[in-house]
Amino acid sequence: MGSRPVQPTAEYVLERLQEGNARFVRGELSHPHQDVARRDELTGGQFPFTTIFGCADSRTPPEHIFDLGLGDAFVVRTAGQVLDDGALGSLEYSITQFKAPVLIIMGHQSCGAVQATCSSVESGQLPGGFITRVVETIQPTVLAQELPHSEKPSQYVNEMVRAHTSATASRLLQESRIIADAVARGETIVLGYFYHLDSGAVDIVFDSREVK
Repeated sequence: MGSRPVQPTAEYVLERLQEGNARFVRGELSHPHQDVARRDELTGGQFPFTTIFGCADSRTPPEHIFDLGLGDAFVVRTAGQVLDDGALGSLEYSITQFKAPVLIIMGHQSCGAVQATCSSVESGQLPGGFITRVVETIQPTVLAQELPHSEKPSQYVNEMVRAHTSATASRLLQESRIIADAVARGETIVLGYFYHLDSGAVDIVFDSREVK
């Protein structure tokens, strides 16, 4: 039985993610780890070096945005990157099983889930079905933003997405003892990213290393 692979440092992972995103922005993807040899290699198990929790929006696939391949990232996605029990358990699984040194929460420009929440706040009405749960989860962040009384939240969707992404990262550290302990031990860092649909670039909106 082989020994457990050693994860790279968070600094190395961040450099790789930044380089991959830069290639994506330029339209020069290298499509690493997508050949038959890599596919065969992974039949024996996985050992991703990053965990990414993002929105289910079809325009925001993390593997493309960061130019990653098979087995590189453990990806969890829900509408509006809403953190429910299933998502939280999946993220904890990645941290405990793979010791991934970087965990990213990624929101994006013009997020439909956040837009729906803003519209719900303005109208005072909730959507039907289980979409209500998505909206109700995002609502506290939208309501917490200070806007002039004459302004509507929907006019500031991208600012709301940034706030929601940061709030989700903070909530993750508050609700998951497993992840919070991994961060405290220096085994994992949690970052919040805002993805620009128009340019393909990402900005950091939350960094657990800066949280006191």
